[in-house]
Amino acid sequence: MAQSELNVTNRDRTGKGVARTLRREGLIPATVYGRGLEPCSIIVEPKALKAAIATEAGWNTLITLKGDGSFSGKVVILKDLQVDAIRRNMKHADFQVIDMKKKVHVMVPVHTIGKSAGEKIGGNLQVIRHELEVVCLPTAIPSAIEIDVTAMEIGDVLHIADIALPVGIEVPHEVNFTVITLTGRTVEEEGTEEAEGAEEA
Repeated sequence: MAQSELNVTNRDRTGKGVARTLRREGLIPATVYGRGLEPCSIIVEPKALKAAIATEAGWNTLITLKGDGSFSGKVVILKDLQVDAIRRNMKHADFQVIDMKKKVHVMVPVHTIGKSAGEKIGGNLQVIRHELEVVCLPTAIPSAIEIDVTAMEIGDVLHIADIALPVGIEVPHEVNFTVITLTGRTVEEEGTEEAEGAEEA
């Protein structure tokens, strides 16, 4: 569980004009919302936000807001961040208040561990789902779903039902979707093609 603090400023005025002014000043207009809290408009410094999510959990970092407002002391996660397509400046952020006793839905990256047996003979490991939606308590949010692929051979497919998830972690799904595949020709196939080529010669 990654945690950090973020100092923010209450924002009394809203609207596109105010947001543009804040951005020109190098600040980010943002919103805090969630159960038990009226939506709040706040101002965030880009460097402070980057520092707050510069953990192994990234966006899933549990951030405690600090400042003069009803949001102060609330634990939130970053739910949305709008970034300028050209300048890459942060334009707007949304924070969702988290109830530490209730499960949350978050996106978690998939990390593979080891080099598969199939890759060692020329196979190609393909991660189909680079992120998985997980449901768990905030204190149990993993930084990543780690999958050991060392035993995978060419032609193997890992579905979500095949993956051993950490205790307390669920991945909701109605379809047993594919997460990782290993494609490529086997040694036997390559040997057969070489033999056929030699016979033709």
